[in-house]
Amino acid sequence: MKHKIFILLVFTFVSIMSSVSANTTFQRAADAYNAQRYADAVALYDSVEVADGVSPQLYYNRGNAYYKMGKYAPAILNYERALMLDPSNPDISYNLELANTKIADKIEETGTFFINVWAQTVRDWFTSNTWAVIGIISFLMFMIAFVTYMFVDSQHMRVRKWGFFIALPLFIISLIANACALAQNDRSSNRDQAIIFAGEVSVKSSPSDSGTQLFVLHAGTKVTLIETVGEWGEVRISDGNRGWLPLSAIEII
Repeated sequence: MKHKIFILLVFTFVSIMSSVSANTTFQRAADAYNAQRYADAVALYDSVEVADGVSPQLYYNRGNAYYKMGKYAPAILNYERALMLDPSNPDISYNLELANTKIADKIEETGTFFINVWAQTVRDWFTSNTWAVIGIISFLMFMIAFVTYMFVDSQHMRVRKWGFFIALPLFIISLIANACALAQNDRSSNRDQAIIFAGEVSVKSSPSDSGTQLFVLHAGTKVTLIETVGEWGEVRISDGNRGWLPLSAIEII
């Protein structure tokens, strides 16, 4: 018993010290950023990631450091990753838009059906975990209201009516919340979007150097990865055009 308690205490101590160390490194990175030592800040944020894992704040701060260094492709990559973890954060969205104004490619996005735009906007209000909690709570409340409607005797018609009119919107909210949770989770797990990291890359008609050049992309441009063949990936850009490029030219978001 004493042996188990000792091991538990050791693990607790190590965990606390690791957390303190990560927080200290995070503060050192912030200090380096404020002192305009942006490369040092990036290196320290990398250390935090290795020791303590990722977080929206880590990606956001590292993106800011890369932006200050004029390295817009890694800045965009970090902002995009931060936005995946915290999709409703306005500061991340603003800085991402700002970084996108600095890249060479200005690609007009093809028209998107307004319902899809609305659905994506609603999806990004919360993270998948938050949507899941909303879905569970609204469903439980729906069940309470539904049971009230079904089993309260006819002498209490007003209570039954309230049960019905409360149950219906709660059921709809539950469906929407769970759909958004699944969409957010699918977005995070599929990871089919990427950022061009090569300064300039030719997009080919086939997965080989001998393929016809269709167009050229530059660092910082966001693409959707459709499929891979060996060391080549077929990508689609926001205007709908698609082609093949070396996988070494991109970084997955």
